[in-house]
Amino acid sequence: MIVGVPREIKDQESRVSMTPGGVRMLCEAGHRVFVETQAGEGSGFGDDEYRAAGAEIVPDASAAWGTQLVVKVKEPLPPEYAFLRPDLTLFTYLHLAAERELTLEMMKRGVTGIAYETVELPDGRLPLLKPMSEVAGRLAVQKGAFYLEKVNGGSGKLIGGVAGVEPARVTIIGGGVVGAGAARIALGMCAEVTVLDRDIERLRHLEEVLHRRLITRSVDPLAVEEAVARADLLIGAVLVKGARTPRVVTRAMVARMARGSVVIDVSVDQGGCIETIRPTRHSDPVYFVGGILHYGVTNMPGAVPRTSTIALSNATLPYVARLAADGVPAALLKDPGLARGLNTWRGAVTYPAVAEAFGLEKPPADPLR
Repeated sequence: MIVGVPREIKDQESRVSMTPGGVRMLCEAGHRVFVETQAGEGSGFGDDEYRAAGAEIVPDASAAWGTQLVVKVKEPLPPEYAFLRPDLTLFTYLHLAAERELTLEMMKRGVTGIAYETVELPDGRLPLLKPMSEVAGRLAVQKGAFYLEKVNGGSGKLIGGVAGVEPARVTIIGGGVVGAGAARIALGMCAEVTVLDRDIERLRHLEEVLHRRLITRSVDPLAVEEAVARADLLIGAVLVKGARTPRVVTRAMVARMARGSVVIDVSVDQGGCIETIRPTRHSDPVYFVGGILHYGVTNMPGAVPRTSTIALSNATLPYVARLAADGVPAALLKDPGLARGLNTWRGAVTYPAVAEAFGLEKPPADPLR
């Protein structure tokens, strides 16, 4: 199979979907890999490294997109819609439940879309979402500490405090991979940390593995309202597989926060769990609502592309290898968890939560058969 690796065009998105090591593995298995020139530069991988690994360096996006299987990091943007076609399989983060225009465009053009974020393991875990969730959770605290500084628009609080001065209060909505990563870093910086989640067993687990100042609370409207009001840094970390994120924090709750507090919603790429959040870019990452600083960058891990690229490629490569070796339909039929990643197929939406988000026809239980 011929696999394409285009250069990402999202604002300051420096990740690339495959490392030279991944390219070598595919080429040694007999496949061809077309890498768009300079696709890996932002992650520290030059064309010469890809060429040495066996890749064919192509001069433009159309050549990389003209392959049978395109592997990306982020969803297609409008300038890339013309590359979508019925004989193409696109394997990337799609987050379609928050992207109506993209969903309709993929349906119209008949592209086969397999979303990293909905591929599952037998136990329901999301192996291709996890590495970027780990990065985003940890980054959220770093960014929060930065924006709490007065010179960056915050209240002027040091996140860990000092002797005789209380630390900043960090509230995290959601105790999954993002929330756990954020809590670990915030605790390491000596903040006071509160994690809220619906799953009591998950909270018990976090208490066992994350000690020190960790406070856990079950999610209910009053608990959320109280924890948000106290927060110097509020981190949204809610995930519903493949679906639009429910709004857990209301505008009224945010209005009760102290001026100069910081809001970061990691789930913004699925719509966000905080009512006042909206998508932003690395080049223009923040805005204020009632004196509260908001950070809504939809591709947070792109800020650390070297780490993110390697982590993502490590996770996706086995699936890419299967798709290339078996062919897309056969690979999906062999692996039900990979088949859960199928979001669009032959002009139809195949993932129920996406269809529900836009009032589309309910997909069949087994669209491939």
